[in-house]
Amino acid sequence: MRAGYEIEDVVIDTRPRPPHITVIAAGDNPLDLATVAELSRSASALLDGLDGGEDSYVLEVTSPGVDRPLTAEKHFRRAHGRKVEAELADGTTVTGRLGIVSDGAVDLVVRDRKDWTVRRVPLADIVKAVVQVEFSTPKPRELELAGAAGTEAEA
Repeated sequence: MRAGYEIEDVVIDTRPRPPHITVIAAGDNPLDLATVAELSRSASALLDGLDGGEDSYVLEVTSPGVDRPLTAEKHFRRAHGRKVEAELADGTTVTGRLGIVSDGAVDLVVRDRKDWTVRRVPLADIVKAVVQVEFSTPKPRELELAGAAGTEAEA
């Protein structure tokens, strides 16, 4: 796909008329309205080229939802600075802020009593991880340890 984004999934719902086609795109940068419009034009041109533009459809281009599990290294990298809840292979659950992802592992900034520490977790040990919705501003030290100080993670 164009503009440095890739297609994560395509969902086609043929029940309504016209059918609904949802394209889920993701990249290292968050989708903004201009990018969504550009991706929509590209996808629409491709779809119209397949059938000569004779069949109508409703096209939606969106980013993966916040509740979509992180399943690949690139998903963890893209969620850098975000808080996640991760279920580990040993049955434990850990909540922390995503730091650096490298060499098949991720740094999680976790609370250790009154201080913040970095816990290195192999991606192979993570059974499921989901970004958590936050309603308060992260602490500066937490962001600093995650390598996200001064980024959109502060918003």
